[in-house]
Amino acid sequence: MIYSGSIKDFLQKEFFGNSIESYIIFIIILLSIMLILFVIEKIVIAKFQTFSKKTNTNLDDLIVNIVKKNMFPLTSYGSFYLALKYLKINALLSKVVSILGLIIFLVNVVNIISKLLKYYIENGSDKNPERSERINILKGIFPAIEIILWGIGVVFLMDNLGFNISAVVAGLGIGGIAVAMGAQKILGDIFSYLFILIDKPFEIGDYIVLGEYNGNIERIGLKTTRVRSLGGEQLVFSNSDIASSRIRNYKSMRERRVVFSIGVTYDTPVETLKSMPGIIKNLIEKNGGVRFDRAVFSSFGDYSLKFEAVYFVLTGDYKVFAEIQQAINFDILEIFKSKEIKFAFPTNTVYINKK
Repeated sequence: MIYSGSIKDFLQKEFFGNSIESYIIFIIILLSIMLILFVIEKIVIAKFQTFSKKTNTNLDDLIVNIVKKNMFPLTSYGSFYLALKYLKINALLSKVVSILGLIIFLVNVVNIISKLLKYYIENGSDKNPERSERINILKGIFPAIEIILWGIGVVFLMDNLGFNISAVVAGLGIGGIAVAMGAQKILGDIFSYLFILIDKPFEIGDYIVLGEYNGNIERIGLKTTRVRSLGGEQLVFSNSDIASSRIRNYKSMRERRVVFSIGVTYDTPVETLKSMPGIIKNLIEKNGGVRFDRAVFSSFGDYSLKFEAVYFVLTGDYKVFAEIQQAINFDILEIFKSKEIKFAFPTNTVYINKK
């Protein structure tokens, strides 16, 4: 009883406004949580890190890095802050601890967001020919993205510290407007590049028609996109012009609709005319990779009887279409010659009235 009373008296002794018992509870809580974190890091995280090295993806490596470099500092300070609740500290020290905790929190959160964005830039793009170029461009503007993230973090910190950030934001807004007006065209091209990067209306190698111009996409840059025309010259378009234009992308064409017409002379026998749709249909269907639609006697022309044929080539490849149409044309020439069917061409008949 004497010893228990002495121990109790000892524990109740105060130093700097806190009893020894409070300090012991503070140390026990802090060490317990730190021990748990240490065990998790050395056993669980270590095993997961070993496993992540054997996988093909980098996502698990990123998770390990975030947990070790960001989550552990946050939880460590969180355990210190939780244990500190059992101590009585003055207002100034409490404010310092709170500010320090807020700084640690913001630094790690911004760091985590930055790592996730960087991972998405390097691994989230499709594996296509321009992937490496896009990654290099995004890596080039990534420092600007990080500056924006840290700027948001600093503004948030200042706001929580009681500073009046309205004047700061207003100043930044005026400066931003001045910069934006001076570099409006450049910023427009950069934002249009991001639109092309995300929406992907075309990719390198695609054949597009843009207004009166056409060709294959050769390069997609931060400010301009370059197209190699069929004539061989390189066409350079600003990204903002492309983003505001109607684009016809032929590479995404799944099948090609083909319409052609034939004109024969008016002296062609009616029975021959009636057989022509079937003849044209057979000539089209004998080619593989096509789907016949129709062949009809469409109209009376000024100097010919017109037939219209429609079919689909089951691919968007222009070379395949050209070869099929060429084969159909040769077949039409051969069968018309064998059946003595005459193609019509512009003629004039002059009647002379003799009195």
